[in-house]
Amino acid sequence: MSHEAPRRAILKSGALALGAPAVLSALQATKAIKVGLVGCGGRGSGAAAQALKADDFSTLTAMADVFQERIDDSAARLQRMYNDKVKVETANMYVGLDAYRKLIDSDVDVVVLATPPGFRPEQLRYAIEKGKHVFCEKPMAVDGPGVRHVMETVRMAKEKKLNLVAGFCWRYSNYIVETFDRVAKGDIGDIVAYYATYYTNPVKPMPAASERPAGMSDVEWQIRNWYNFTWTCGDSLVEQAIHSVDKVAWAMKDQPPVSCVAVGGRQIPAHGGNIFDHFEVNYLYPNGVRAMVANRQIEGCYNENSDYIMGTKGQAIIGRGPNPRLTGANEWTFSGQKYDMYQREHDILFQAIRKGEVLNDGDRMCSSTLLGIMGRMAAYTGQQITWEQALNSQERLVPEKLEWSGSLEVPPLALPGRTRFI
Repeated sequence: MSHEAPRRAILKSGALALGAPAVLSALQATKAIKVGLVGCGGRGSGAAAQALKADDFSTLTAMADVFQERIDDSAARLQRMYNDKVKVETANMYVGLDAYRKLIDSDVDVVVLATPPGFRPEQLRYAIEKGKHVFCEKPMAVDGPGVRHVMETVRMAKEKKLNLVAGFCWRYSNYIVETFDRVAKGDIGDIVAYYATYYTNPVKPMPAASERPAGMSDVEWQIRNWYNFTWTCGDSLVEQAIHSVDKVAWAMKDQPPVSCVAVGGRQIPAHGGNIFDHFEVNYLYPNGVRAMVANRQIEGCYNENSDYIMGTKGQAIIGRGPNPRLTGANEWTFSGQKYDMYQREHDILFQAIRKGEVLNDGDRMCSSTLLGIMGRMAAYTGQQITWEQALNSQERLVPEKLEWSGSLEVPPLALPGRTRFI
């Protein structure tokens, strides 16, 4: 498919400043754009592949991870796909908790951040401080202090006129963009309620303690199983179902809710992890509008990933069938050609860099992340949480100092009604 994005999709995806100053002048058409990958797992490797496909002269020149084997596997896979576009010398393969700094300090133009989200605020800040364009996977943080840190980084990126694209991929999907355009212009009337489901199997089930190799530190064990710890992933609502949360935010024009209440818990033993395996959050918006997000990650259960946007004149339905549709006064079903939203994120990013334009998803990527964290806070504590409480929360989940060989106690599973809001 053509890589030329519809202008509407570009504008919907973030703030695009045309005619940027000379310091961001368009790169020469054949000048290489050097890409560095931080986090070489499956999603990171996929994002790097999309970055290499997005531009004829993009090249991968540096990789960073805490595990050498992941760098090796990712480099081999990308080499098979893109051959001479992968130019990562051994000296530019960085390993360790500080590997991201060494990569960002190297001669790269674009940094792809795909490590667990607990690391995102610190890594994003360093990339922007060093003047790099960034693609960062969702979510942006796992706690209130992390979100506030990223909000300040977003401000810095705007001042530096650096491109910042977030991995909230549905905002780059043409058929979802068209659906939300129709909702925004009133085809289903005024929104009165939104119900989103994210019912799936577990992403990375926690292995039993007996499977932990002798001598492996707490820090290494938790990072290897990062999806099962709140400090690394933010829990399933924040790490996976955040896509549904982001669509709710989109429908509500990225304006924050008043408050939320939630239920959640753990039905299947966690084997030492401390995340819930189900949530249901009820967000209250001004004028009494309600948005409900339900997610579950348990094997053997009913699975569904859908959105039901209910209005005064009809309903928008996404995920129940091959194409989005509107019912009611203005019936419609998407019938065009779908494009790859993951690829489009990078296509638009690299087009902006080439043209000397600025694309910044920062404000909405922070608000959507906080919306998910707010729901988790309500479920963990059993309390009603306001937007202001979530934004100003002092709870820090990510340890201030990590040592690879160090010990790290896992906080107990949250108990609603007993776990305190901080």
